[in-house]
Amino acid sequence: MNFPVLIASRLRRRLLPVVSLVAIAALSLTSSAVSAQSNDRSPFALKNGDRVVFYGDSITDARMYTLLAEEYIVTRFPRMNVSFVHSGWGGDRVGGGGGGPIDLRLDRDVSAYKPTVVTIMLGMNDGSYRAYDEPIFQTFSTGYRHIADKLKKDNPGVRLTFIQPSPYDDVTRPATFDGGYNAVLVRYGAFLGDLAKSTGAGIADLNTPVVTMLTKANAVNPTEAQKIVPDRVHPGWGGHLIMAQSLLKSWNAPSLVSAVTLDARTTKVEAQNADVKQVQVATNGTITWDALEGALPFPILPPDARNAASYNIALASSDFVDTLDREMLTIKNLSAANYVLTIDGQEIGNFTREQLAAGINLAPLATPMLRQAQLVHTLTQIRANTHNSRWRSIQVPNAEDKSVQSLLPAAIKDLDTAAQKITQAQRAAAQPRPHRFALVPRP
Repeated sequence: MNFPVLIASRLRRRLLPVVSLVAIAALSLTSSAVSAQSNDRSPFALKNGDRVVFYGDSITDARMYTLLAEEYIVTRFPRMNVSFVHSGWGGDRVGGGGGGPIDLRLDRDVSAYKPTVVTIMLGMNDGSYRAYDEPIFQTFSTGYRHIADKLKKDNPGVRLTFIQPSPYDDVTRPATFDGGYNAVLVRYGAFLGDLAKSTGAGIADLNTPVVTMLTKANAVNPTEAQKIVPDRVHPGWGGHLIMAQSLLKSWNAPSLVSAVTLDARTTKVEAQNADVKQVQVATNGTITWDALEGALPFPILPPDARNAASYNIALASSDFVDTLDREMLTIKNLSAANYVLTIDGQEIGNFTREQLAAGINLAPLATPMLRQAQLVHTLTQIRANTHNSRWRSIQVPNAEDKSVQSLLPAAIKDLDTAAQKITQAQRAAAQPRPHRFALVPRP
């Protein structure tokens, strides 16, 4: 039986109808979005045309912090064309692992995609889950330098981001030996910081912010805090959210989705990354306006019920929303004490005059914009999983099987085509739509 073709055929039959339906819905969205702008002083590190490969071990293989980072970029910069490949492999060290020796991994799973940006997160397995050992560290440092050197040689001009490894959870449970394993990872991370300075690479600390979040969460709810990194190594969605935040901040990711300030007395509008029109104030004090934002809010999603509490406590114990997800609406000089905000006729919430004057953040609220961003999340997952099936179920396990060599190109092409169609739908779904806002006085 031709297993590669069978797998590709089944995946194609399952995915393409979904892609077609979603593409039709997504392409109906307007493509006339305002260009996203960053108000931060430093420009965002990624640019149009970049090809990003995320490389690492099982924590990257989970396709969680990498997927969240991709979703942020696609929703915050809807007109920017950046491609993403998730190339983590569980158990990997600097010398490679289950996916093959390191040079094969780099050639097949990184350089084959002609990356302009590569992130590298290794170290969790390299330290061998024991107290600091100098020979083990030397193996790590030598191997990491080799990875960086080879990637730069094989991909001229590539921009590398070294990732200081995410923590071993010595916060919510006692350390397994004196000093704890996370102290070893911090030491490895310090080496990466020095290496980044000497080589001109970027550096992202995925350890300290997660430890800070775990410490806060543990003080509030120790039982749920333990579930954030349930096995002390592999975080759930809550931990990966903070990891994605750290990576994005290392790339100077802007906090602003949009900001609209409206004066109810004069109807004067100040807007950042949004186009506001048709501001009207009715005799009963109702204010209406049309707005087209230049970006979507980040698709913060409640995971399944089993993980919801730990996810929510991780989010609440962080500054994610304040630093990366600000969709601000401010209304000044209101006459009534209380108002109902609706968007496209949907009630969003009740707010006081004081709250509106201070500014409310729409990003975490159940708005039409958030629902649109959640569609982007779904498509991003489908596309990443499709590529993973192509890579891990067809390309790699059958690479040495001569009986199917002639069949592999067609099977791989089928799944690449499916992934491309999903990407097109994802990008179409990320284009902001105009919305009708109304602020209605409450008795």
